[in-house]
Amino acid sequence: MARSLVTGGQGFIGGHLCLALLERGDDVVVLDLPGASGRALTLHGIAGEVEPVEGDVADRGAVDRAVKGADSVFHLAARTLVGPAAEDPAGTFRSNVEGTWTVLEACRDNGAGRVVIASSDKAYGPSDSLPYREADELRPAAPYEGSKAAADVIARSYCDSWGLPVAVTRLANVYGGGDLNFSRLIPELVTAYLADREPRIRSDGSPLRDFLHVRDAVGAYLAIESVLPAHGGEAFNAGTGEPRTVAEVIASVKAATGSHRDPDFLCDRNPDGEIDSQYVDATKLGEASGWCPNMAFADGIAEAVNWYRVFAGSDPD
Repeated sequence: MARSLVTGGQGFIGGHLCLALLERGDDVVVLDLPGASGRALTLHGIAGEVEPVEGDVADRGAVDRAVKGADSVFHLAARTLVGPAAEDPAGTFRSNVEGTWTVLEACRDNGAGRVVIASSDKAYGPSDSLPYREADELRPAAPYEGSKAAADVIARSYCDSWGLPVAVTRLANVYGGGDLNFSRLIPELVTAYLADREPRIRSDGSPLRDFLHVRDAVGAYLAIESVLPAHGGEAFNAGTGEPRTVAEVIASVKAATGSHRDPDFLCDRNPDGEIDSQYVDATKLGEASGWCPNMAFADGIAEAVNWYRVFAGSDPD
């Protein structure tokens, strides 16, 4: 039986990934902080089916305990929010950069068979040339972008330098049921409209983003794992290639919930430190593995609305 480690398995994407790994028959180890705020494993009903290891990804001892014996390692643990990253760049770099090289060193020393590192489309930075393609230069302009770009480059260097079978994911914006970070656009929209209040939008509605359903994101992680070690040292985009403005997403969620409320736009532009337009070309991953997104946006929004409606009715806290 394969043994897989997921760092950050209590998070939104991590929880869905753990579920998929269990469903394919893996033994699953989860490394996360003590008292991790995410309840993903409990939400999925699988908290008792994984082996927990408590610790920080920058703590080599904790990471060694988690990595030992792992056939596949999926490193998702990170500080993931742009605003807080700008407020605490040192903490962000420690988690996202030092944490990544700590995981990579443990994988190298313990002989991990396949390693998938979560980067982000944010690592590309602002660009007038879209969609982003894997060969594009990484030009981060803010702390979060910089931390993901640095981790991205460091991870890929481990293949060339030491032969570690590692690849990098650069995902578009991921959404779906189970995301309890209500500062993100879709959770805020859905829960606000279901509660019959005005959603609070941090921009003017103009930013352009690609929205990838969480199950398609999990599929991308597994697809990248499947092409290792042949594609070691490479990066892969994953997205739908169908970007939407924030205003278009608002309209879709408003229609799906049947709300008549207009949102409260908190500023007349995109917030400082956030990229105006971003979306990726995922052709490379499709050609290497056969992966493609399966969830239509309207269906994904309808599913998310239903999930949050059930969640609010059963566990409002």
